[in-house]
Amino acid sequence: MPTINDIAAKLDISKSTVSKALNNADDISASLRKKVLDTAVEIGYKKNRIRKDSPQKLCILVENIDVENPAGFGHGLVIGFEQMAIPAGWEVSTVPITSREQKEMSYDTFMLSNQFEGAFILGFSLLDPWMEDLKTARTPTVLYDNYIQENPLVSYVGVNNDESFDMSVSYLKGLGHTRIGYLGGDMNSHITRARYTAYSRAMRHHGLTEDAALTGHTYHISKCIQKYLPRLLRHHATAILCDNDQLANAVMIHCQELGYKVPEDVSIIGFDDAAFCAYTTPPLTTIRQDQNALGRCGYYALSSLLNQTYISSLLLRAELVERGSAGVVKREDP
Repeated sequence: MPTINDIAAKLDISKSTVSKALNNADDISASLRKKVLDTAVEIGYKKNRIRKDSPQKLCILVENIDVENPAGFGHGLVIGFEQMAIPAGWEVSTVPITSREQKEMSYDTFMLSNQFEGAFILGFSLLDPWMEDLKTARTPTVLYDNYIQENPLVSYVGVNNDESFDMSVSYLKGLGHTRIGYLGGDMNSHITRARYTAYSRAMRHHGLTEDAALTGHTYHISKCIQKYLPRLLRHHATAILCDNDQLANAVMIHCQELGYKVPEDVSIIGFDDAAFCAYTTPPLTTIRQDQNALGRCGYYALSSLLNQTYISSLLLRAELVERGSAGVVKREDP
């Protein structure tokens, strides 16, 4: 195991200077501290707690997901993780992080500098700088709805998307729908790609034709509705699957504004089962993700990695919540 002496020798500085840099001493410049941290990461140094009774630290890194609002999807993930980690003796910090901050410091350097022994990461895009770092990171890490294939120290937690969309397509087909469309977010998201792929597989599995005119992807909900929804309706989609509930609710409202009845003219199914789904008009049929259970699984996977049990993926089963936004097809397909 590399030591402070190894860092000092590599940089040709004193052991005390390395120690100060690792412990955020005021009399060490930011540039020298960064050089020490980067070198520590490079040689695989792991910082020991100064006192045996000092807390072990984990973090939840957050970007592009609401964890503060109790009705927000991310809040349940955080609570579930904390419910497992804190009784096990961990100190847990929820840390908002931006793409700009990721560019300023490598992932492992950030984790070492803050003495975090592992992380649960929520909301990252495939374009985030640390997603590249995670391919070779030495810090045990669990990603929610993201996947790194190359690194055994990085696990993926989520819901089984193939099962989810197969369930949705099967349900709609049973109601008489054959022209089933799909709307989703930006394809720079792993989960958007995964859900679109799952939709395609489900359509083939149930003997239905996937029509390119009945699909659309873009980051902004308003743009997705303005650019793609009219095309789906023009090409006689009788049902629309959406990769998240906010998009599904916006699609439902816009369809109603255009004079379409939901579900009589078009059925709509979302994904997540956000708190508002039971209160839309009509209430939204959706795929439920148990946020609390996903948070607990995030801790379980991270604890396993910390104990050298290398979990690749941990997927929960899906649940279709039937409400009022999906029904028997009322008009014939062309």
